[in-house]
Amino acid sequence: MNKDLMVSTSGIRGIIGTGLEPVMVTRYAAAFGSWLKKGRVVIGRDSRPSGEMFKKAVTAGLQAVGIDIVDIGIVPTPTVEIAIPALKAIGGICITASHNPSEWNALKFFNKNGEFINKNDLDRIKKIYASERFSLMNHRRLGKVTGDDTWIDRHIKEVLGLNVINRNKVRRVGLKVVVDAINGAGSDALPRLLERLGVRVVRLNCKGDGDFVHKPEPVPANLKMLGAAVKKHRADLGLACDPDADRLALVDETGRPIGEELTLALAVRHVLTKSKGGVVINLSTSRVTADTAEELGARVFYTPVGEANVIAGMKKHRAIIGGEGNGGVMYPKFHCGRDALVGAAIIASLLAESKSKLSKLAGTLPIYYNIKSKAALPSGFDRKLGRLEKEAGRWFDNLRIDRRDGFRFDFDRGWFQVRRSNTEPIYRLIVEADSNRLSREVKSRVAKFLK
Repeated sequence: MNKDLMVSTSGIRGIIGTGLEPVMVTRYAAAFGSWLKKGRVVIGRDSRPSGEMFKKAVTAGLQAVGIDIVDIGIVPTPTVEIAIPALKAIGGICITASHNPSEWNALKFFNKNGEFINKNDLDRIKKIYASERFSLMNHRRLGKVTGDDTWIDRHIKEVLGLNVINRNKVRRVGLKVVVDAINGAGSDALPRLLERLGVRVVRLNCKGDGDFVHKPEPVPANLKMLGAAVKKHRADLGLACDPDADRLALVDETGRPIGEELTLALAVRHVLTKSKGGVVINLSTSRVTADTAEELGARVFYTPVGEANVIAGMKKHRAIIGGEGNGGVMYPKFHCGRDALVGAAIIASLLAESKSKLSKLAGTLPIYYNIKSKAALPSGFDRKLGRLEKEAGRWFDNLRIDRRDGFRFDFDRGWFQVRRSNTEPIYRLIVEADSNRLSREVKSRVAKFLK
């Protein structure tokens, strides 16, 4: 296995030329198709320049093993997810590296339900890939390719029909929103959805040409351009998505990024005022979402990081909403994947119904100081992590440890988590506490210990 390739249920991900190559992509597509055996597969991609090359490589691999293909073009990842069951496909592939810079690309694999494959599925695909026991077909039985460019429209129509979306109120209020789609797959879909809702949209970085004019992850440090545009145009809010439009971040009417964690918290608040049910979030998600849900009488369940894990948790607990604190809103009554279009429509409905400014709504949420950092994996990382488990018990009283995904340490005034990334060759450290000073102190202490 190429050491520069990240292989997980979140995708087969790497840097072009040093980890991810067309021949490798063709082989993985052939392994995926061999595992599926027969039927058709939906493929889509984001807008990054390498996408067309890798789409051809994926197509070759699938056709070679007799899999038919429905190519739905440059679309958000959630659009691929909803197209799969609707077309009665046996699976899907989205060619996207999500929040990673343009030198990265990836394959995201989905099952017949339009959900991320699980670890057992991935292990079977990896075994076929390694053994090269592909189900190659002769020239009469190669897969066929058809195109279908209607799926963004169909995605928008489905979102607008959700019972938690108040189209009439949004239209009457007349919101003005700046959208920064980082010239990614959401460049057309997200503005069009909002316009159909009756929102006045200012498009920023919505050319859809894959030119990532700033770092693509929708975190506060990368939203300065959006904040300036919100102030310039006197908009009610700004919305930013990542290149494959499954994550959504918010900027309030003053131009201030309020943090991607609050996207999910606000969406949970809106949905739970409509109906009752459980909430599922991952172990890297801020306590603000859990507190918000519990205040509204909902039970909260945690899962390891990874969309597949949250999906499994939502099904197990029959959750009404779930997601990840990176701006990933998951509304299972529609489909079980993260969806920036769903998130945007829910936030617009919340603002319209509350008749409040986004800054005011954000100010009513519990306040925590959350620091997210990452660093290269140090030598002896696992050994150091084991020592940290013992050391942390000396730092805090009443320490509670969750070992399902790296280590999450909960203490009376906050928590911190250390885990290997599924998408980059790094470790991630998240610290959250009820004071900024305490968060910084814990972050510094843990980072120093892991050097």
